[in-house]
Amino acid sequence: MANFYTDSSEWKWLFDNAIDWDKIISLYYPTFPTEDGFNNKEEVLQFIEEMITATGEWAGTSVAGRARQLDHEGAGTVKDGRTIPGPGLTEFYNEAKELAVIGVSADTKFGGMGAPVITNLIGFTQLNRACLSSATQLGFYTSIIDMIERFCDEEDQKRLIPQIIAGDLSGSMCLTEPGAGSDVGSVKTTATPQDDGTYLLNGSKIFITNGGGGLGFVLARIKGAPEGLNGISLFLCEQDLEKDGEKIQNYQIAKNEEKMGLHGSFTCEVVYENSIAKLVGKEHKGFQLMLHLMNEARIAVGLQCVGGLEATLGYARKYAEERSQFGKNLLELPLYARNLQDWETERDAFRALMVDTISYFDQYQKIDMMKRHGEKLSDEQVAMFDEAKKWVRRRTPLVKMYGAETFTHLSQRGIQALGGYGFIEEYDASRFHRDSFATLLYEGTTQIQALMAMKDLMKFIMRRPSKYFTGLVNANPLANFFGASSESESKFNSTQYEFKKNFVKLLIKTLKPETNMDNPAELMKFFDAKQWLKEENVMKLMIHAETIANALAYIETLRVLQKHVNIDSSRKDLFDRYSKLVAPRFAGIYEDWKNH
Repeated sequence: MANFYTDSSEWKWLFDNAIDWDKIISLYYPTFPTEDGFNNKEEVLQFIEEMITATGEWAGTSVAGRARQLDHEGAGTVKDGRTIPGPGLTEFYNEAKELAVIGVSADTKFGGMGAPVITNLIGFTQLNRACLSSATQLGFYTSIIDMIERFCDEEDQKRLIPQIIAGDLSGSMCLTEPGAGSDVGSVKTTATPQDDGTYLLNGSKIFITNGGGGLGFVLARIKGAPEGLNGISLFLCEQDLEKDGEKIQNYQIAKNEEKMGLHGSFTCEVVYENSIAKLVGKEHKGFQLMLHLMNEARIAVGLQCVGGLEATLGYARKYAEERSQFGKNLLELPLYARNLQDWETERDAFRALMVDTISYFDQYQKIDMMKRHGEKLSDEQVAMFDEAKKWVRRRTPLVKMYGAETFTHLSQRGIQALGGYGFIEEYDASRFHRDSFATLLYEGTTQIQALMAMKDLMKFIMRRPSKYFTGLVNANPLANFFGASSESESKFNSTQYEFKKNFVKLLIKTLKPETNMDNPAELMKFFDAKQWLKEENVMKLMIHAETIANALAYIETLRVLQKHVNIDSSRKDLFDRYSKLVAPRFAGIYEDWKNH
């Protein structure tokens, strides 16, 4: 019997050392004893650990045991405009209801457990190790609860959230259209206001995960709204409504897509024909609200990739431990052993980055909810929110991009690790790889994430260029020689300095305004941020967006690993192995910047 928590010493270390429980628990349980019966922090941690132990066992046994069946039979069918879950998905849903995992982080006033968000996120990671399709479907219960509680009115909260917790209803985020994929501002679905305050939606959405769950948050454009993102509104649209005393089907599921992977998850085309919907928030402000769910989903994709990496590499290691070639166990063959260690190093490093990120993400989510519900924040909570928001904003595109690219790459290696058996569907290696492509594509491709990361970095630099360049001087290894508290910190400082130094060279190469340095009037252009952001020059920089984002992802991972060394010196081995792994990647990136 497998348990994805208790069987992993790595997860146990991360739970005990890598999560800022003091801050998180202070937000959810400001005083003891609590109404839930907790008398102190230790009892809360015991409860959370019991929860992730239970989900770890469920994921490692029942969910993992059904994954191949679900992949083979698919999510289900579409009939009369509705999705009908098949036997495997139905069994999974029934188990989720029985274990009451849907409402783990939902507010107790709606029938949830009120546990910190990170409890649910760790359980979600475990489910993705077991079966990416199952986890994807369940994710559109918990994320929709959060959206309703965060942005909808009290009547909808009281009416809908208990239904979702009970497993009777779930939802979807409905953005993509045939002509509007990454370019969300091009949506054509229309919303026509009615006298009773509702709107009628007309249009269609494609590639909608769990589109038949029962309700959707839909992006649409009200007639006369501005073009682009600034003219989009967000609507809550339920599939089943009462109208004039009769039940009506409010929108249709046209089909479930046949995909190369993620077979056990519904991916739907949704058609709206005068579908009744409610405006969420203010007119023309929908993208900002949906962006919250999109960013939450990008963090979730990072966790999916952790689970996927654990699955594919765990499968490869088990195979290697049982397989012999040339009279030796595979792990006695130097090249095989070296490759597997490198793959596992990247997995362990990325998992550490994700756990540090979701520690901040939990704080951000909780305080943001408090703010939206009008709670007065203490000075400490304001500072906590600003810090958490900074790290979540910085890392969101990086973890989505880095996780997805690494999962797809290493799941390919996982197939090769099995040799010919990896090509046989009887084994799970190919399923891990097929499923990995979903993480590359949904919630914004790698290229979209890279452009977001570059844009955020440029905003930071151009807002206060002097601070960035001062930081470059301060990051010089000579300046930090006496300040570093450990060898790993010195190594990290040196790596970060090399990145900043080379990045500044790239900025000057691509963005520097053409100036005559002998002409005082021309000289001022050099110090004008607007001159550095001319469109033709920025286009030159955009060519390098992916390599910039890759370097940033490695820097952030090293930052977290170095932080862990300060907590526990035994973590230095992982820091050193990861530093060696990415050193030639940095060198290749800097060479590319120099030559293109």
